[in-house]
Amino acid sequence: MQSIENKILSKIYGNGRGLAFSQKDFMSIGSRQSIDIALHRLQKKGIIRRVMWGIYDYPKYSEKLKIELSPDIDQVAHAIARKSGWRINPSGPAALNLLGLSTQVPAHYLYLSDGPDRSYRVGNYTLVFKHTALKEANFKLAESGIIVQALRSLGKNHITPEVIKTLRAWPDQKLRSRILKDTTAVADWIYQVIRKIYQEGNG
Repeated sequence: MQSIENKILSKIYGNGRGLAFSQKDFMSIGSRQSIDIALHRLQKKGIIRRVMWGIYDYPKYSEKLKIELSPDIDQVAHAIARKSGWRINPSGPAALNLLGLSTQVPAHYLYLSDGPDRSYRVGNYTLVFKHTALKEANFKLAESGIIVQALRSLGKNHITPEVIKTLRAWPDQKLRSRILKDTTAVADWIYQVIRKIYQEGNG
């Protein structure tokens, strides 16, 4: 029979490096106390890293630099949202940065949320949640929200071949069909761009 620690590890490893999470993500595995103890042990072993109070990640590692990379801001944002019971979407500028479509180095990442206004320090960045009435926050995939917000921020007349090329390289290819299914209800021009990126890019 697997220990709680091993069950948590199995779930973490199954999602890969970069994953951010809280104790709440493992509630189906055991009691809150047992999960807290297991997470503390895994942190002490250096397998996971505490990003901020109550939020951990399984850090990405650079073989070239031989160092752990900074936390994935979008992963951390969604871990906080799951823990707090919020629905969130990245703002347009945040989505552009996450996708590498903006050359500006952001001082903060802004997410729209149906929760209260909050801000957190994550490494060298400030992660800001701004309360708003979310019209589109029912995506099953975080990646769907990122690409939709990025395209909306760019605007219909600024979807260049370079943008298409950049987005076609993101995200993991196995998610493409799921994103297409997940975004059918968005504005028609946005969905047509997503179709162009992922359906025409499968060849």
